[in-house]
Amino acid sequence: MPTFGETIAEARKRSGMTQKELAAKLKKDDGTPISPQYLNDIEHDRRGAPPDGLLKQLGKTLNLDSDLLAYLAGRLPENLVDHRTDPSQVVEAFKAFRQKIRKG
Repeated sequence: MPTFGETIAEARKRSGMTQKELAAKLKKDDGTPISPQYLNDIEHDRRGAPPDGLLKQLGKTLNLDSDLLAYLAGRLPENLVDHRTDPSQVVEAFKAFRQKIRKG
């Protein structure tokens, strides 16, 4: 399974954006954009996943499922994280979980 940074880099390239273009779209809590260097560090796994607000913006901007990004960011209890799991299985598991909770 690709890392968080690899997933972001791949999705950015697929979208046709440069790091500079994507960085300009992602806003910190104070409303200023992140730096292209910060994004570069994320894509090369030199930094951990960004805070939840930026994580959500990345998902929306790059059309990536937020549950998958949370999983790759390690934002789940350790006993639920298995890096050999196929990404589509992660997304489907979260969908099933939400359906169960809404019915329950």
